This record gives sequence, structure tokens and C-alpha cells, in this order.
Amino acid sequence: MAKTRASAARAVAAVLSGRSLSDALPPLLQPLALRDRALAQELAYGVLREFEPLAFLADGLLKARPKPNEVFALILVGLYQLLHTRVPEHAAVHATVEAAAVLKAQRMGGLINGVLRNFMREKDARLALLEQAEPAVQHALPRWLWTRINQDWPSNEQGEPVAEALRQHAPMTLRVNVAHGSREAYLARLQQAGLEAEPTRHAAHGIRLLQGTPVERLPGFAEGDVSVQDEAAQLCAQLLDLKAGMRVLDACAAPGGKTLALLEKQPMLDMLALDSDAQRLQRVEENLARARLGAKTRARTCAGDAGNPSAWWDGQPFDVILLDAPCSATGVIRRHPDIKRLRRAEDIAQLAAQQDRLLKALWPLLAPGGRLLYMTCSLLREENEARVTAFLDEMPQGSVQEISLAGMTWGRVCAHGRQILAGEDGMDGFYYALLEKPA
Repeated sequence: MAKTRASAARAVAAVLSGRSLSDALPPLLQPLALRDRALAQELAYGVLREFEPLAFLADGLLKARPKPNEVFALILVGLYQLLHTRVPEHAAVHATVEAAAVLKAQRMGGLINGVLRNFMREKDARLALLEQAEPAVQHALPRWLWTRINQDWPSNEQGEPVAEALRQHAPMTLRVNVAHGSREAYLARLQQAGLEAEPTRHAAHGIRLLQGTPVERLPGFAEGDVSVQDEAAQLCAQLLDLKAGMRVLDACAAPGGKTLALLEKQPMLDMLALDSDAQRLQRVEENLARARLGAKTRARTCAGDAGNPSAWWDGQPFDVILLDAPCSATGVIRRHPDIKRLRRAEDIAQLAAQQDRLLKALWPLLAPGGRLLYMTCSLLREENEARVTAFLDEMPQGSVQEISLAGMTWGRVCAHGRQILAGEDGMDGFYYALLEKPA
């Protein structure tokens, strides 16, 4: 069990050094026994989810943060177990102290033991101090992000609930491939497999599992009957009026969830899935193969920079462009809590400039009367409606189409487009704006 804690600490330390958790954690899980991998993953994700409160408590018990980062991360792993898991206190402390030896930091074992046991003795007093900490710490967010969220969403009914939603576990949501069967039929298959689920409220083909499960347990997953995709992300297909024969560009397409969603809605598209990362583009091809769509559609992939069309565009205009722009990903922190450690306040202006570049580069590729759906998984106005406003100032011939579907109740109407805040109806945070070129 010491190896489990050590692996979690190493993953957290890697994130503190600038690596993504999805990159750092898998190789650390590989040497562990199958029964231990789930706990190591829970500890790594949990520490990053609750980093600010845990670091506050640890700093209060330390004269200075120990070096290397792995030792400080191991202390956080110990505190997380004491606060957020059912692991017995004595077992949590013992396994965490033993993990110091696995990290080749045996000499720090006494410090780790003292910190954790002092916290156990002073738990009520330490938690009372935490209640007096600044709001960003209490809500488990970096100070800059707490400030930005409250600037953009100042109401008490917005900022605090968003912050709290970002520290929750995200539900596992599926998108049924209706080319293979109806949502109702798939719900019945889940029930037969002993998996409890319910239809999503807004996504027409979505299903939310009441408890997460490995994809191998999902009926027909390998055959492409269903895919994993958050409900908010699924809405892109419903916002586009797709017709057979349309030429469609999915810019920044990897890993391919939205490409599949569009093709499942209308298989007879002339679809180009573009991404600048050739390695990630393989995921798109794998998803197309799994969904058994490649042979039936005119779907193809291409590695290239969406902001430099001269390197890949054949000169034929697109009827529809989907731009899922690179962004801060602040709307999906509950799925990727390492974002809170990896993203910096100064990144937002750089991302906004990249978003502007992509919008300007792709607009000339759109046919007259065509539509461009701009979307991000960001909560920040600077990346969302502010970008659309800036684009329209430079391209006044473009117009923003009202996003309105029959019975639509999701999201919030912005100056341009609609914003879903994290946690609303169980969804991730997403922004959508539908731009149209005059005919």
C-alpha cells in the first residue's frame, strides 16, 4: 500500500512541476496491482481537486515546505486520506510514512509522521482556521481564477456555486450512436447489464450513468454503439442544421468526440477532421473505426494548423465549420483538476490571441450562407463572448445567430451566444456562439 501512496505523490509532484496528470499518472499506475490502481488514481485526483485547502493545512503544520516536491505531495496525500477517504486513520498514516522510503526519502518519514499525527490531534482547530482562510482557499481555487470567476459571474447564485461545482466528481455521460439504435433501447441494455442510468435533460442522445464504470462494461462500446462525452459537449450537433452532402470542417478535432457526434447525426457529410497534433489525430481515426463510420461516410482526417489554411486547404469552401478552440479549459476542471495547477492568469491573454487568430483564419473558408460554430470549454468571458465581439468588430459582415431550439432551457444568454456554467444540470462549463456569413 505504500507504493500506492508513493505513486499518487509522484503524480501530484509531476503536475506541480508542469506536467499534465493524464501524461504523468498512467505510467505510475502500471506497476501497481489492479486493486491498488483505483486508490492511487483517487488520491492523485483528490489531492489536486482539494489542493488549496490541503496546502493551507500543511503549511500551517510545517515551518517550511520540504524538498523535493514529492515529499510535500506525500504530506498532501496523507491529509487527503484523513479528510476525504474511509481509510482508517492509523492505516493512512502508516502507509503514507512508509511511502517515504519508496520515494527514497526515508529521512523525511519522521517529519511526515509528525505532521499527520499533529493534524489528527488538532483537527478541529485546524479546520476552524481553514474556515477563516481567504475564499479562494476555502473554495479550492487559485486566487486568480477565483477572482476571474467572480468578476465574470458576480452574483452569489453564480460565482460560489461554480467554484463548488468545479471541486465535485463529474458524472459519466454517454452519447448513444442513433445510427445503431435509439436511446431508449440502449437504456434497456444498460439495465440488463446492471448499470443504472437516466436520460440527459438537454442532449437528445445523452445518457448519464448514476455510477461510473470502465468502458469495457458498456454494452456495445467496442462496436461503436455508444461513446463517452459530456452532455454540454454533445449539444454542438444539435445546434447545427446538417444536411446530406454538406462540406464540414471540424477544426481542432482531436480526440474526435464531436466529429463522431456530427456524423452520427448526419452520416452523409463530406467531413474533414483537422488537428495540429498528428498523434492525437490517431484518436479521431480510432474513434471513427470503432463507430464503424469511416466506410459509410466521406470522412477523412488531416494534420495541420487551423490558423494556417494555406498548408492544408484545397480551396473548396465549407458549408459548416466547427471551431472547438484551444482555451483555458476552466469549464472542465472537475474532470481535469490539474488545470488549476497548470494554468496561469497570464495564459488567458495568450489563449485569446490564439482564438482570434483561428477565427480570422477560418472565416474566409466558409461558404456564403455558411455557419461557423465557435465553442470553448471555458468559463471566462475573455475567451468567449469577448472574442466574438472582437471578431464582429473586424468582420462586420458576419452575424451571430440566436441559439434557440424548441424547449431550450440550458445555459445563459450572453451578449453573443450562450454560456453553460459548470455544474448546471450536471454539465461541464461550455460556451457556444453560432456565426453566419451572409449569402
